[in-house]
Amino acid sequence: MAKAKARIKLAPLHRWKWQGKGPKDRLMKGELIGRSRDDIIDQLAKQRITVLKIQKRNSLSGRGKVANIDIMLFARQMATMMRAGIPILQALQAISESMKKPAMVDLTQQIMRDVSSGDSLSQAMARHPKQFDRLFVNLVNAGEQAGALDQMLERIAIYKEKVASLKSRVKKALWYPAAVLTIGLAVTMILLVVVVPEFESMFQGFGAELPVLTQLTVQFSELAQVFWLPTLALIVGAIFLLKAAARRSENVAYKIDQFMLRLPVLGDILHKSAVSRFTRTLATTFSSGVPLIEGLETASGAADNRVYMRAINEVRQDVTTGQQLHFAMRLTNRFPALAVQMVSIGEEAGSLDAMLNRVADYYDEEVENKVDTLTSLMEPVIIVVLGILVGGVVVSMYLPIFEIGTAL
Repeated sequence: MAKAKARIKLAPLHRWKWQGKGPKDRLMKGELIGRSRDDIIDQLAKQRITVLKIQKRNSLSGRGKVANIDIMLFARQMATMMRAGIPILQALQAISESMKKPAMVDLTQQIMRDVSSGDSLSQAMARHPKQFDRLFVNLVNAGEQAGALDQMLERIAIYKEKVASLKSRVKKALWYPAAVLTIGLAVTMILLVVVVPEFESMFQGFGAELPVLTQLTVQFSELAQVFWLPTLALIVGAIFLLKAAARRSENVAYKIDQFMLRLPVLGDILHKSAVSRFTRTLATTFSSGVPLIEGLETASGAADNRVYMRAINEVRQDVTTGQQLHFAMRLTNRFPALAVQMVSIGEEAGSLDAMLNRVADYYDEEVENKVDTLTSLMEPVIIVVLGILVGGVVVSMYLPIFEIGTAL
């Protein structure tokens, strides 16, 4: 309780602009994040900088959000410093001073205070479950127990980097075509709602029948002018309601993930990425000495797909009753035959962690190849679609003008 109260009463973070003299009386200036003027002076004194002027800028309390990439960088920095033999508190202090995001500075300082008050690093991290998941805390705890914290932090950093790389490739596969097509549709709607009516008023003075393509475009324009706002509101409302339903209902969320897995091409990418993340997580926990049952529970959340999360939970239940891992995976009818076979070989050879890593590497490469193929195939398709949408509207507007020019 005392610790909680101490954290609540902390002064807010501010950004401070400073000027000072460094070694050999060199004039220096910069910005630091801290809670008070004395805090900044102390930070600079450790760098052998004498402060001449400090100016407080804006308050940073509550600003920013800790992202996965911030935790990944934190793990990498901690691993590097621990490997260099730097004590935990000094390493945390150095990381806190090097961070530019206020939320990460605050998080690191809270961990540092808990460690200095007697908590282990894993206990201090466990106080922040939103930033440090169960896998992170368990592996740090295992490293502390084994006296190999630097190696475990290195393993966590590598794991986080590979998972982040996989996520970025999947996001690229999902967002690239969607973003380009959305822009194309938006440009088409602007032409239909804003540009076409100007041409339509001009065409009325021609006194001649318009080409069929032009007539169709004008009709679409009239519909778009009437219905574009209700249609946009309907789409936005449907997306909002779907997200709200997915948050409230596990069954709805499961159906959405199931639908995503059935999509052509994209579904295959999502399948392979889920298998890769599951095997990568399980390999990391198993090689770190975490029991298989507990590792499966952790890997369930790492799959990031409710269909696979349910399948992994079924695997965990079967393994708990004495089934071998590969046989339990086969019973779910979710995991590829190649992955099941490689896990079977790993179990028989006593090298399950190494084989799980090979499975993850294989499906990582598969995802990368699929994303590259999708991108290369989508580019000409998108060009054709945009050409039909935008080019069709433009051509239909100029057809009557061309016909009048030919008649003259």
